[in-house]
Amino acid sequence: MRSKLPADLIGAEPGTAHGYCALVDNCSTALGDGWFRAPPTGPTPPNRMDSAMSKYQFLTPEWVAAAKAIRDEHEGEAPAPAHVVRMNQIITEVPFGDSDVKAYMDTSSGAMEMDLGELENPDLTVTVDYATAKAIMVDGNPQAGMQAFMAGKIKVQGDMTKMMALANGPGDAAAQVVADKIKEITAD
Repeated sequence: MRSKLPADLIGAEPGTAHGYCALVDNCSTALGDGWFRAPPTGPTPPNRMDSAMSKYQFLTPEWVAAAKAIRDEHEGEAPAPAHVVRMNQIITEVPFGDSDVKAYMDTSSGAMEMDLGELENPDLTVTVDYATAKAIMVDGNPQAGMQAFMAGKIKVQGDMTKMMALANGPGDAAAQVVADKIKEITAD
């Protein structure tokens, strides 16, 4: 049986702690009685990281909190937004809850702030259905936004040039890292 164990367990004494438990769901079944491994001390292997990462439904309070934590973790890494925009968003056809989701985006402080709720005196208010909002904000699909706009699925009240400036703003590597992490926490 010892020859079938991972190399770092071969020759180890039963009851000796090793870094394997974090990689399997049931150590006693995987390794047999008397063998166990402690969680690894190094970085989590990619295959484990993907399976252990919590995923949240887009725009739920849990998703918003997790996305905000990701943005906070990377605060100061991206350049200041190129345009000052104060935008309320009304997301319709939400698959949870009994009403629309109201959220906002505000760059007037020099950083991108997004949260649930509404701003007083926004530059614009955008009303969009849930699927389109997810395609734009999570999937990063600008074509979905353009197609939805042309089909009348996106309604804009206020200064539309602010929205267009935001859509045409320069991208950067730090913002892409944040976007990728937010996509990873978003359930399908």
